Amino acid sequence: QNEINEVPFFDVQLPYELALKIFQYLGKAELGRCAQVSRTWKILAEDEVLWYRLCQEEGYLLDMSISDHSCWKLALKNCRAREHMLKTNWKNRVGAVSQLHYEPGRVLCDVHCCDGVVMAGYSSGEVKLWDTRTWDYRAPVLAAVPGPGGAGALPHVSFVRINSSLAVAAHEDGTVSVWSLLLGQEPIHHFQHNQHLQALALAPGGAAVATASGFQVRLESPDDRGFWQTPGTFEIQKLVNFLNLVPDVTGSPVAVAAAEDIVYLLKAEAPGRILHSVYGQPVTCLDVAAHKAAFGIKTFGWLLNEPNQILLYNLETNQCVTKVGNSMGDFSCVNLHSSPPNMLVAGNKDRRVRVFDLRRGEAVCCVQGHQLGVCSVQMDEWKVVSGGEEGLLCVWDQRMATKLWEMHARHPVRHVWFDSHSLITANIPEEKNPRGSSITEDDPSLHRKYRGVIYSYDFSVDQLAVDSVLPICRSSYDEVSGYSYNIGLAVPYDSI
Repeated sequence: QNEINEVPFFDVQLPYELALKIFQYLGKAELGRCAQVSRTWKILAEDEVLWYRLCQEEGYLLDMSISDHSCWKLALKNCRAREHMLKTNWKNRVGAVSQLHYEPGRVLCDVHCCDGVVMAGYSSGEVKLWDTRTWDYRAPVLAAVPGPGGAGALPHVSFVRINSSLAVAAHEDGTVSVWSLLLGQEPIHHFQHNQHLQALALAPGGAAVATASGFQVRLESPDDRGFWQTPGTFEIQKLVNFLNLVPDVTGSPVAVAAAEDIVYLLKAEAPGRILHSVYGQPVTCLDVAAHKAAFGIKTFGWLLNEPNQILLYNLETNQCVTKVGNSMGDFSCVNLHSSPPNMLVAGNKDRRVRVFDLRRGEAVCCVQGHQLGVCSVQMDEWKVVSGGEEGLLCVWDQRMATKLWEMHARHPVRHVWFDSHSLITANIPEEKNPRGSSITEDDPSLHRKYRGVIYSYDFSVDQLAVDSVLPICRSSYDEVSGYSYNIGLAVPYDSI
């Protein structure tokens, strides 16, 4: 290949480097046609530089250099085949499903996950971690700091949050513990509020924590030497309902807090600023992305014939960019940070899931399939996953606006997270102390159906065939054997 000095372009002889610059403007189909012209053109059309560039443009193997593969054309082909296989498995419900159980934890209180690592808090006060990227679901229980009462039973876990490096949990007595995922099970930071917390936030890609207790919002972050400090404390006029930290912020952390009908923009080491305030129109949901914030407002509805809307604000200009929605029901959840660019998905108490194009300011997709309100949503380029108050999990095809499949459990689906090959859902009970339950951990009256459940779906079935250990040897036998509705999503030891 390197011995070719001149490439024939009809009746013109061009140097190889110049011909390569011409071919870099061609796509996959054009390169394939050019490879059929002559032997010289075939060598040029299959140059590794061209196919490495195409692989990077399509978003595959972004962390690799050109020397990591000997044939980038084959690497691109394998990546596209795997993506097609995963999409087909998603649509046809092909894969394995597992339940993440922790019996001593009693009732499930809150769940959060990041890149397949699941964090769960329980009514016993314990916090549990799982790494669903491997088949070994057994992970440590994070040690909590005892409350002011001493070494007695820990209070209920109110909130848990996790990112790629930190895990945070808040208990009912106002204690907040921060763990490092790299340093072990003991907390690296701990602080106490006088009251229980209404909201907890953790920066998606940083080391900042925000808490709301009573009428106070507090920001915590480590300094350059790793010592935790409080760069900002804000007094709010009303009780905070929703709290988020803005991602991709350099320097001091920035939080967005919704307190009834007021939305605040809180920057550390600066006074709080009111982002939005309309008397009598409370905020019903909130989500924050880089430089943007989206929240639903409840208007007077039937009284003044004003439909409920979702407002999108630019956090740099503090101005409302667009308004979408126009629904008579309350928007109960909104997902902006994990949606494709210029897109937004929201769930409503009218049992509908809506996908909005923020450039046009209107809904491009509206589906209905829940019996009660929608409480969790997430979307990507082609599908939407939604969870309802009745415990129904639905997967939708966005382009066709049709339901692909559904799963049902007893409790509301409070948390949904997915990537290209896996899906994590959490059914969290409303009642943390079921009637008839006892204080003892082995009390049989607290049936498993009252505890809540975390499901982990794996759609990359080709990964199971690579492992030499059979699935029956990797199973902990904690599951009830059999299928759910005979849908092909089997527990590991059913695939023998």
